[in-house]
Amino acid sequence: MDGLQKLSLAAEQTLFEGREDEADRLTKSSPAACGYTPAEIRRRFGKGQRSHQVQVGSRAIPIFMAAAPGGRRVPLVKAMLTTACERDCNYCPFRAGRDAHRVTFKPDELARLFDAIHRAGRADGLFLSTGIFAGGANTQNKLLDTAEVLRLKLGYRGYLHLKIMPGAEKGQVLRSMQLADRVSINLEAPNQARLARLAPNKHFEVELLAPLRWVEEIRRSLPPQQGWAGRWPSSTTQFVVGAAGESDLDLLSTVGRLTRSLGLARAYFEAFHPVPGTPLENHPGEDPLRQHRLYQASFLLRDYGFDLEDFPFSQDGRLPLERDPKLAYAMAELSENPVEMNQADQRELLRVPGIGPRSARAILRARRTGGITGLGDLTTLGVVAERAAPYILIAGRRPIRQMRLF
Repeated sequence: MDGLQKLSLAAEQTLFEGREDEADRLTKSSPAACGYTPAEIRRRFGKGQRSHQVQVGSRAIPIFMAAAPGGRRVPLVKAMLTTACERDCNYCPFRAGRDAHRVTFKPDELARLFDAIHRAGRADGLFLSTGIFAGGANTQNKLLDTAEVLRLKLGYRGYLHLKIMPGAEKGQVLRSMQLADRVSINLEAPNQARLARLAPNKHFEVELLAPLRWVEEIRRSLPPQQGWAGRWPSSTTQFVVGAAGESDLDLLSTVGRLTRSLGLARAYFEAFHPVPGTPLENHPGEDPLRQHRLYQASFLLRDYGFDLEDFPFSQDGRLPLERDPKLAYAMAELSENPVEMNQADQRELLRVPGIGPRSARAILRARRTGGITGLGDLTTLGVVAERAAPYILIAGRRPIRQMRLF
């Protein structure tokens, strides 16, 4: 099997990781990291799907269109050094003992394959992960070897997301942060009790949470000039949703705590789908809408100043699926207590559907020069006025909404 065929197989099998926007912090040190507009993506790759395949030589390589600032997209390869793994996680397609085709690269081999794809203009970023072999520390060394070949031998300066393996050592975490734009380790579950149902041989605190703590300790204690391109990488994690009996409250409590205490840039959520040949193959799959609601709620915690108490959890700790959590909050709290557009502070503005961080700042600026007089002003400032109207006052009055004819 040639290298491109192995890369094609390895890349296909990593598409389950981080399906939401991958790169909301791309390095500014690389011109390519600025990404491409939708029109540029269509010209280079055809229709701009979230993921698709490009021909490299005689092989089709999966490419994931990662999100960059301003709505631009970055073509990203997701690859694994090996799809073999010594761990036996109950849900994972790579678990030890499962009957599956495996591929393995040497670090130099994978680095040079990706570099050739990058130089051919087919991809501008790399998400690098692997199965675990001969322990987490040994596996992390192989990831670091690959990253060092790319950065130091081949001169690659584009976007690199580097996984940190369970059981990695603190010095390896530091070295990863000196080579990557983003690092991550999958917590998989919100706590040890839930993790035991997914991965009974993993230890939540020692193997998974400790490396995330080290990332933040390094960012706080060492100058950013020691990081790649003069700054420390962002850090993320991922959870499997729906296989361990966890509630949305469990997940969001953990995400909120890690965001505040460990500087977590974001959390990824992956709705569980059963994999044949695993202990959970007969467990029902999770509704993808639950995954979507968790993303919405996590962004409200991170960017909108929401607290857990603001969410309308059910008695079993679930978010409602029928409406997004911001709208659910507004219907419960703002219908009878609307927000005055000419007096509210930024935190209050961000509670209103249709108002995001950018439009909230625009409202505050506009009030310094004349105030808000109607829904037209809000539309001009970037507010989705139709969504906001039921929950606001303008100069003490409910705004008049134009009824739809159709």
